[in-house]
Amino acid sequence: MERSKFLAGVVGGATAVVALGGLGTYLLSGTESTSSLDRFSTASVDGHKVLAADIVAGRTESKYHPLPWVGDKLAGVTCPSGLKAVTGATLTCTGEKRDGGTVNIPVRVVKADAKRVTWTFER
Repeated sequence: MERSKFLAGVVGGATAVVALGGLGTYLLSGTESTSSLDRFSTASVDGHKVLAADIVAGRTESKYHPLPWVGDKLAGVTCPSGLKAVTGATLTCTGEKRDGGTVNIPVRVVKADAKRVTWTFER
């Protein structure tokens, strides 16, 4: 009887650890980001606010590989231009893998208003 209680406890504890690990991975591996549009982070192009390319590149690089088992480790992420703060706007950033290869990272605006832009990238 005690052996079965012990086994049930071990199985229950392991299940809880796996579930928490999965939840943590899900929360930390998100690819969506919201950035405020202020005078320090934006410019205006054709009457639209544009989030600076270095902000998009830096945030993408930091979120691309949040955990050792999620995504490739990238360095030197660059974006060719800023990201228009218009829903549906896209651009493709580029990152360098450790082995010297490159990765194209599609970026898309999912929501924008006068004060902030929410965008996501594909891993």
